[in-house]
Amino acid sequence: MKSITCHFDFISPYAYLAFEHLPQALVGLSYEMTYRPILFAGLLKHFGQLGPAEIASKRDWTYRQVIWLAQQNGIAMQVPAAHPFNPLGLLRLAWACARRGTPNRYVCETIFRHVWRGGGAADDPQRLAALTAQLAPERDPVSDDVKRALRTATDDAVAQGVFGVPAFVADGRLFWGFDALPMLRAYLLGGDDAAALERAWVAPANVAGGVRRHG
Repeated sequence: MKSITCHFDFISPYAYLAFEHLPQALVGLSYEMTYRPILFAGLLKHFGQLGPAEIASKRDWTYRQVIWLAQQNGIAMQVPAAHPFNPLGLLRLAWACARRGTPNRYVCETIFRHVWRGGGAADDPQRLAALTAQLAPERDPVSDDVKRALRTATDDAVAQGVFGVPAFVADGRLFWGFDALPMLRAYLLGGDDAAALERAWVAPANVAGGVRRHG
């Protein structure tokens, strides 16, 4: 059985799509999934990048594409009333609900669907209060230990080379994005597809660094 770590932020529509599609994408395989909510903005700050929603034309494209992808994959999805939003309350709630080290799938699913179904404001205080009551966390979401858990998860993700969400790590190998799920499946399956993946994995080592852009 393979162990897989899923790094994600509830703010990401691609993370939502990947989360919903995971059972279908990996059907028939033996694996153990660990869910680790992280702060996507922390990755952006570390790598000096803008988020997709911070570039106007990319923001528009993102919403068009994710709605199309959701329809193509039979996933219920509505963009929240405002996006991007501050996801800290939701991320901390997830960690506050972690009973065995990390949040379970039910907790993550409930929060993801709070954001990406119904079209409401994801960070609305009344909606967040209702969600908190529904999940009944064992710890206070604004406690220092919960905040620390989120910071540690984000720092650990950076240390593992995670640069975006969703990211799946198996055997130290990073698979990034909703569209990487077939690659992850191929790796877990082994056989001819895994051999092709192995060749692709070593390809970057043969590419020399080219021109670097300086800001």
